[in-house]
Amino acid sequence: MTKHNLVKKAGAFLLSASMVIAMAGCGSSSTDTAEDNTEAVQQEDTKILIAAAASLEATFENELIPMFEEANPGIEVEGTYASSGDLQQQIEAGMEADVFMSAATSNMDTLVEEGIVDDATVVDLLKNDVVLIVPKDVDSKVTGFEDLQNADTVAIGDPESVPAGKYAKEILTNLGNYDAIAEKASFGTSVTEVCTWVAEGSADAGIVYSTDALNENSNGDDKEVIILATAEDSIMDTPVIYPVGVTTSSAQKEAAQKLVDFLQTEEVMNVFVENGFTANN
Repeated sequence: MTKHNLVKKAGAFLLSASMVIAMAGCGSSSTDTAEDNTEAVQQEDTKILIAAAASLEATFENELIPMFEEANPGIEVEGTYASSGDLQQQIEAGMEADVFMSAATSNMDTLVEEGIVDDATVVDLLKNDVVLIVPKDVDSKVTGFEDLQNADTVAIGDPESVPAGKYAKEILTNLGNYDAIAEKASFGTSVTEVCTWVAEGSADAGIVYSTDALNENSNGDDKEVIILATAEDSIMDTPVIYPVGVTTSSAQKEAAQKLVDFLQTEEVMNVFVENGFTANN
């Protein structure tokens, strides 16, 4: 055999061997990729949605959600915030919330009665105070709930959908001045909106939760409010209770229950107290 033919055959053999090795390598890469993809799917976070009253937004977003996710690295929490009445309607319409936390027991009770929230998971967690506020550094004609009608403009939550508005109407009705105040009132879609109107001076006075007043004054800007009065039990028929519970339609009930349990821990209750809430025990 000629030297030329020997070189040709050797080259063909090396080419064939290279192709086999390459094919084997491709097969291994494909298997490794499939295994990597499977592992990635297994490591994907569980996501849950909590629908919470607007007065809870700052506490959840700034402190509680990061705390929970750090303690439960496989669970991601998303929050959506509005008036409790609006959230109730959204959940009834099919919003896929896993946890609901209301600023009034009535909204929670309705969802429990409708079979939308699991009654066995519901905890009446917090209390809040209803307060009368005015803009900071503005001379006010108002000294308390009793003479609120002296203000030119008053902001309260819509009593039809905002629990803070329902409490405001209850207080003013018991004092006998609701009708006079309603004629000059601006009705907000959430207690947060009411607080902002007063802080900006768009309203001369407003009725909000004490926690909202505290949050407004901790924003770091110059738009602050003064608390003139806190509603006493004698002028309120209904205590301000915040219940929390897991929805019956939740696809992540175990993770949702972990969040509800977490909210009851001493560490979390201390955070709530620092933000102006009171433990309901």
